[in-house]
Amino acid sequence: MGKSLLSLVDGLVFDGVSRDPAERPVHIDRGVVVGLDGPPPDGARVIRAGGRLITPGLIDAHFHAYGVDFEMMKLESLPMSYVAQKAARRLDAALQRGFTTVRDPSGGDIGLRMALEEGLMSGPRYLYTGPGLTQTGGHGDPRPAHIFAEHTCGYLSEVVDGPDNLRRAVRERIRTGAHAIKIFASGGVMSPTDPIRQVQYDAEEVRAVCAEAARLDSYVAAHAYSPEAITHAVGNGVRTIEHGNLLDPEAAALMAERGAYLVPTLICYEAMKRRGEDLGQPLESQRKNLEVVEAGIASLEIARSAGVRVGMGTDLIGDLEDEQLFDFRVRSEVMEVGEMLRAATSVNAEIIRRPDLGVIEVGATADLVVLAGNPYQRPEVLWDPERTVIQAGTVVRP
Repeated sequence: MGKSLLSLVDGLVFDGVSRDPAERPVHIDRGVVVGLDGPPPDGARVIRAGGRLITPGLIDAHFHAYGVDFEMMKLESLPMSYVAQKAARRLDAALQRGFTTVRDPSGGDIGLRMALEEGLMSGPRYLYTGPGLTQTGGHGDPRPAHIFAEHTCGYLSEVVDGPDNLRRAVRERIRTGAHAIKIFASGGVMSPTDPIRQVQYDAEEVRAVCAEAARLDSYVAAHAYSPEAITHAVGNGVRTIEHGNLLDPEAAALMAERGAYLVPTLICYEAMKRRGEDLGQPLESQRKNLEVVEAGIASLEIARSAGVRVGMGTDLIGDLEDEQLFDFRVRSEVMEVGEMLRAATSVNAEIIRRPDLGVIEVGATADLVVLAGNPYQRPEVLWDPERTVIQAGTVVRP
């Protein structure tokens, strides 16, 4: 099935924006939505949804194609040929779950995008930042304290110190097709030497990255947990905060004032708590995870109360990738179905600056998912893997 006439009928349509779904058809021609009423055009292939929910293609705003192992030093040392093969499988699996677009903050490269565009592999629309920028000893520095080794640039991170070096790194990423720039602005769970709450990069360094990215028509995403790190990042020009588990009302108020987005990644912490030990997660990372796992849900409520726009990401490393849809299950503790869907569609489309995605409207790219039922009646439909996936007008599953 190519990018020809296609009509979805007898379904409930969530358009990515509205509070409630509505029963209407969706007509597609050459990969674009061309109508939302009337009968199917002559010659169209017809898919009958039978009362199931039709949603815009899902967007995962925090996905790591190259995140194939828990141990950072090992991951950054694996052969590129092996990592690329694993990345191809991770991307295809994400598409089969209905994620028709992913943003890879801290990793990825133009080679993966070229392979996807040429049909050498199957996967979502792929937006990458290249290796995230980390200070020496920061979250992206994979070296344990007792290891004396050079680490400059790996699959997920590059150690870069000082404003001038950071400006050069930003320019190189934009030159090679990066969608955005990623920095590590606080300690993290997976890194071996930095406390979770530590503020990383000084103000001059953060401002240099943000100013250079803005000048080149891009933006900066920052890994940050603590209120101090979030305030430091947003106050110096960062546009999206990744994770944000320890967010407090004051930091949330600054985010709302500056128009910064929050991209929570709740499922990664919950999944690591359940499965990390069995999958070989280092003990220090397990301990750090306990600091942030319980605070994640509270950060959602703080952000929403302050008026912060909340997107959706998963950040699943290694074999935890099969938990991608379960982020909806975690969020369902505090969010309604429509709000969860907006986060994964239209809000994430705002984050990646793609108004043609995340919505079902005339002129939008025809990325669609037909779920196995109606999640407004049974929320578990959102994490039921059974679904039909359409990317740019092409049925890619089944």
